[in-house]
Amino acid sequence: MAVKKRAPAVLTGLCLLATAACTATPDRADGSPRPARLTTTTSPGPADVDRVTWALPYGEPTTLDPAKVGDYSPQTVEANLCDTLTRMNPDFSLSPGLAREVTWKDDRTLVLDLRDDVRFWDGSPMTPQDVIHSLERQRDPKTQALYGTYLAAVTSIRASGPHQVTLRTRTYDQTLPKALSTSFGAVNKRTSTEKAGADYGTPRGGLMCTGPYRLDSWKSGDRITLTRNDAYWDTALRPKAREITFRFITNSNTLTSALLSGEVDGTYELPPSSATALARADNGTVHLGPSTQNVLLIPGNADSPAADRRLLDALSHAIDRDALIENVFGGDATTLKSLVPPLTWRGDPAARRYDAAYDKLPAVPKPDLERAKKLVQQAGPAARPLVAAIPAGDQRGLQAMTFIQAAAEKIGVAIDIKQLQPTEMSSLFYDPSVRRGLDLVLTFGYVGMPDPASYVAEMVTPRGIFNWTDYRDPEVTRLLDEARTSADPEASARAYAEAQARFTPAVPVVYLATTHERMFMNRRISGAPPSFAYLGMPWAARLGGTRT
Repeated sequence: MAVKKRAPAVLTGLCLLATAACTATPDRADGSPRPARLTTTTSPGPADVDRVTWALPYGEPTTLDPAKVGDYSPQTVEANLCDTLTRMNPDFSLSPGLAREVTWKDDRTLVLDLRDDVRFWDGSPMTPQDVIHSLERQRDPKTQALYGTYLAAVTSIRASGPHQVTLRTRTYDQTLPKALSTSFGAVNKRTSTEKAGADYGTPRGGLMCTGPYRLDSWKSGDRITLTRNDAYWDTALRPKAREITFRFITNSNTLTSALLSGEVDGTYELPPSSATALARADNGTVHLGPSTQNVLLIPGNADSPAADRRLLDALSHAIDRDALIENVFGGDATTLKSLVPPLTWRGDPAARRYDAAYDKLPAVPKPDLERAKKLVQQAGPAARPLVAAIPAGDQRGLQAMTFIQAAAEKIGVAIDIKQLQPTEMSSLFYDPSVRRGLDLVLTFGYVGMPDPASYVAEMVTPRGIFNWTDYRDPEVTRLLDEARTSADPEASARAYAEAQARFTPAVPVVYLATTHERMFMNRRISGAPPSFAYLGMPWAARLGGTRT
């Protein structure tokens, strides 16, 4: 029997409510106050403002091509340039975007009814052909796209009306409408991408999208500047800041000084040390929001001695996570049992089933040095120090890895820390050659949409782009496919829960923590959402001046 679902109505219900996590928090150990609770929004800024300067603490983006962005810096910028077919909201719910409606007509037919009033920055109208090309280029090997697997079930994409696109699939795919809210669902002008070729999304090739801001200039090594799109189609989200300048500031001390002086107005991913220094700043406020971020320690390749789960378990039993969270993350995090933080499914219709399955997972290990030493003996001591990669200039990463290094030393495991430049660190996630010679990578990852199965599949299935150790379990793969293709939320959650119970203790990963989003914003502006959803929404369009 055919199943008809109106995707926006379904997706709007997938709301990861921050209010459920809003709790009072005690002061930090050093006596400085923490933000009182997790929030998803800040007060609107009612006034126009000439310029806002925003920091990118993870450095300069390697690209702004929506098909290739997969890291903090590029997504922070690109989310304001290239609108998506469905839109992420600050509370992690989804709503219509460039498609006013997304509907499953039956189990194998997904229809996108496009808005008829959308124009690119150059004034040309968005057409079904632009949408089709934006999606199709992601499964073209020449594009080197990151998200082509979202089209795994799609057999055809065609125009079915002057403002309509229809996707035919081999089977129902509950991930597909959600994925349209990520950069996978961004729409680029077909002729512009074809003309720029491999340079699209670079300083040389530029961009042509429909978002609230347009790419004005990109000075490599210094800054990216966006200017307001005064003809933006979404009149309810008319940008108030005329210009947004992004500065590449990877040094925590430099960032703190720039925020205190007012040279920089704000930043996401505020380092804990900066948060402590800025907690009582007169010129701005530290905001804390909900997040789907995960902090993991992952082997860099299958040939490393660190790929032995026994050695990873030894490290896991050596690490005092509570101390790590307090000393490195300023207490603004919680322990993590598996790959995906619970916030990911908080608004799912089957959230209770997800929660119950997560609760049944083994408890987070407490420090047990004797057990850790026995596991090291079973695995066999490494003949050389393990090489662990972190981003250069990232004080939080350095502190966390130094903490892990000290814990490893107690059980006879030596770790050398290698700091990679931001562009190299970003590249290692997708380029195996960059990971050659790296035993461990400390990752600050995140789930980009309210769908745990699709995220996990990238790490534990043979086709997964982040499955660096070639972990394989046919039953896990089958269950994740079942979770993706089930039209029944309860059945999908049940399949994911079974997969989670199998891969959690087996996949070569040390689960460390899930952090809260930490944002600083100067008092002269307001409106930016503290929620981690900022990576998937035009957050800068919400900014405005606080003085009228």
